[in-house]
Parts: sequence; structure tokens; C-alpha cells
Amino acid sequence: MIPAIRPMAQRPAVSLVGAGPGDPELLTIKALKAIERADVLVYDRLVSEAILKLANPDAVRIHVGKRCGEPSMKQEAINQLLIEQAGTGQYVVRLKGGDPLIFGRGGEEGLALAAAGIPFEFVPGITAAIGCAASASIPLTHREMSRSVTLVTGHVVSGALPAWAQLIGAGQTIVFYMGLEQAREIQSGLTLGGLSTDTPLAVVIKGSTPDEVVHVSTLGKLTKLGQIFKGQSPALLVIGDVVRLRETLNQSLTSDVDSMDTPKEVFFG
Repeated sequence: MIPAIRPMAQRPAVSLVGAGPGDPELLTIKALKAIERADVLVYDRLVSEAILKLANPDAVRIHVGKRCGEPSMKQEAINQLLIEQAGTGQYVVRLKGGDPLIFGRGGEEGLALAAAGIPFEFVPGITAAIGCAASASIPLTHREMSRSVTLVTGHVVSGALPAWAQLIGAGQTIVFYMGLEQAREIQSGLTLGGLSTDTPLAVVIKGSTPDEVVHVSTLGKLTKLGQIFKGQSPALLVIGDVVRLRETLNQSLTSDVDSMDTPKEVFFG
């Protein structure tokens, strides 16, 4: 039986905290307070160094980041680590890039803590789709252009995915998390499902950070983009007509900002 997850009456022993897309100014106040108070900080690879610097310098830091194709701690081991650290009586913060409940496995860790009887809380963060799209001047919804947004993790995409057709529809924006590594499969699946190769596409690398780069192209060039930018991470794919709005919005937003401070951009025609 799956243990029930409900708000804990007592002070949490573990906080599952969203660190947002990278910019420390996008942290919630609650997240910042948790980071500053943590005795133990268990953090992912995508948590920026600028955010880690906000932690108590005496806090124990434990890196449990995952990267595709490289050795990393299994999720079950991370769950057990949180339980063990909480059992010492110290306040544990599990810090994740974006939001812990959007492709962050926060639900799995919450279930493990609940089963162990450990009081915990979820502290939401700005998920990458929202933070990176805003930083790249791309509205994910827009009247008469995009009525809905679908978030998909690139790690579970394969050519055999039966739901490609369900991802495609008029007036929709699709956002793939970590999709560059599956660029060929995503391009093939969406085009076979009926999406035009001329559909606008943006690749946002290291969104919301000083190293942000935005690549604007079309779905038909996605495989090529995956080859060119292989290994660059984190990368977000935004697919849909809303990408067309970026040029006008970005010009207005950055017109009074020194060019050295604006995101780099590459266009692929």
C-alpha cells in the first residue's frame, strides 16, 4: 500500500526544496530560509553554485547529482540517505533544480520519508519550463496562438512512444526537459505524428543564468542541433508558434540593457 502523504503537524525533519532554474533571485523566500537553516544539504547537479553559496557554511554538503551516461547514486540510495540523515536529528534540505514535483522525483522521496514516519515538506520552485521561457522572452501561452502547455521529459522518449499524436495539436506549446540527448527521436516522433518540420523551436541552454544561450530554429533542424550542442546542459526545448514572439519581445526587453549582459543567441535557418 502507498503511504498517505499529508502535511505534517510538527516541524519538518526534511524539506524537499525547489531551487528554480538557476538564478538565485528566483528562489522563493521559503526556499531561501530552508537553505540558510539546513544542517545537511543534499543537492543535485543542476543546483547552481550561486545558490549553494547561500547555504550555512557549516552545513554538510552531499552531492547526489545524476548525469545521463555517467555513474550516479540510485534513487533508492538517495531515499535511504535522506532517511538516515534525518534520523540523526539534523535538519535536512533536499535541494533540486527547478521544482521537486516536476520531473524531480520529489514524489518518490516524499513517499519514502512518509513510509519511514519522517516529517517532511515540499517547498515548490520555479520549474525550468517557466523560468527559462521567461528568461528567453518566450510566452508559453498566448491568446489565439497557444492555449495549453505540455511538459515532457526527454529521458523517457523513444521512437516507440505510443503517445506522440497526443502531444500534437493546434494551439499548443510542447516543452521537453533534457531533450537534446533524444533530439533525433523527438524530431522523428513529432513529425511522424503530424507536426510540421517548419514548426518554430528554441533550445535554451543554461536558462536564467549568466551563461544562458538561446538557439532559435525549426523542428526539422532538431537532430542537427542535438549533434552540434551535444553535452551542453541543462537544455530545454520549446516547440510551438509562441517561439515566433521571441524576437519582438526580446528586442523590447533588452533595448536599454548593455549588450554584454544580454543572452547569447544563435539562429539556424
